[in-house]
Amino acid sequence: MTNRNATRLPGLALGALLLAMTMGACAKSPTTPTPVSTAPTLSQIQTQIFDPGCTSCHTDVGRTPSGGTNLKAGASFAALVNVPSNAKTGAIRVIPGNPNGSYLIQKIEGDAGIVGTRMPRTGPPFLTDAQVKLIRDWIAAGAPNS
Repeated sequence: MTNRNATRLPGLALGALLLAMTMGACAKSPTTPTPVSTAPTLSQIQTQIFDPGCTSCHTDVGRTPSGGTNLKAGASFAALVNVPSNAKTGAIRVIPGNPNGSYLIQKIEGDAGIVGTRMPRTGPPFLTDAQVKLIRDWIAAGAPNS
């Protein structure tokens, strides 16, 4: 008696090998785009905005940070993300994914309903549109500690 499975086995093995090779080639295709994050990082915001424009008031170096908000490098994330405002009851400084609901954005844009004055209070009158967009985009991307 002949074993039919014995004659099919080489054909099945070849088919499985071809399928595996094809799937592997597709998965490693050089034409498959690799996602690249274009969201701003906290590090960019720190060096471009917080350090030169905010830390003269919002630091714990030699003083108590204004509004209890320490924006020096290494402390800004913990002072902002999911942290209630000291000035406005119910307001959260940075709500990841929600720039409009974030009190930081409301303060730097001078929205009606903020407590106190628009930020920054000293130095250049206000942040540029590009600087505000950088912060908005970071918050919209989930406000990662990057």
